[in-house]
Amino acid sequence: MCGAAWGVYRPAGNGGDGMQRDDGTTAGAGAGTRTGAAHGTRGAAFAMLVLAGLCWSLGFPLGKLALREMTPAHMVLWRFVVAAAVAMPFAVGSAAARALFRSPAVLLAGILYGVAFLVQFEGLARVSVTLAALLVGAMPALIAISARLLGEATSRISWIGVAGATVGAALIAGDPGDAGSLAGVLLSLASLLLFLGWFYALKAAPAAPQALAMPAVTVVVAAVVVAPLALLLHGAPPVALSGAAWAGIAGQGLLATALATAAWQYGASRVGSASAGVFINIEPLMGAILGVAFFGDRVTPLLAGGGMLILIGSLMAVMGEAPGHEVPPTAA
Repeated sequence: MCGAAWGVYRPAGNGGDGMQRDDGTTAGAGAGTRTGAAHGTRGAAFAMLVLAGLCWSLGFPLGKLALREMTPAHMVLWRFVVAAAVAMPFAVGSAAARALFRSPAVLLAGILYGVAFLVQFEGLARVSVTLAALLVGAMPALIAISARLLGEATSRISWIGVAGATVGAALIAGDPGDAGSLAGVLLSLASLLLFLGWFYALKAAPAAPQALAMPAVTVVVAAVVVAPLALLLHGAPPVALSGAAWAGIAGQGLLATALATAAWQYGASRVGSASAGVFINIEPLMGAILGVAFFGDRVTPLLAGGGMLILIGSLMAVMGEAPGHEVPPTAA
């Protein structure tokens, strides 16, 4: 989770080479060096946020590759097996990290995270990559609505964005055309509500000892939850898969889950919430482009119009939030 500002420069002490300004920066011989370093850190943070968005945008296209040869539940199970293998050292590497497994809020977050992916990819099996990616763009609007219901201040700009994103989702759900079925759209939207619960469960969780400890523990818990559900619903997952299917599974676990989360944690902890939130829209935008370019998805005027309303509305919802309001990682 983000929400922490990217930081201020450390003021010079009595024996330093500069004079502290009112904003916490320092003037003098070392000020230029510190300013350059700060800009470099901010630039690296934005680069990591872009990387996170690009990696998340691969989730649906890679998922489609795997879904050609297995059920959604088995695909999600393999995804979390790969991701949990990468996350395990961060989840059990210290006593403080292992203590997170005893937190009810963290366990609830992991449960919701795993179930949300099961529901989301059941939806993806029934809709196109482009449609699924665009629907994910409604997540910031859901955050804004829930924040208001919980008594948090919400600006007029955010509410306008919420209205636009809601209209966009309604347009797509009302007539998805050959991009998918109504059941697929409803499952995709239902998964966003589960991801919303995951977001608020994490907000109630104790502070993590290291930046990657919390997402690592969440992924491991999700894998433990998904495994029996997938086995109960469909039996043992297939292993005799094509190279393309294994590539889709590995890409989801390594790129769309592990690398995306690490890049987001690095970038979002070094910039303001509104700045980080802008990069959420990389995922639905790039996901839609990949769906058209590589899966032959047809973009109808209604789908394009609804998608643009979701993207612009979610951007307004994020930009209208007060400084310090937490922005979640994306839900794919």
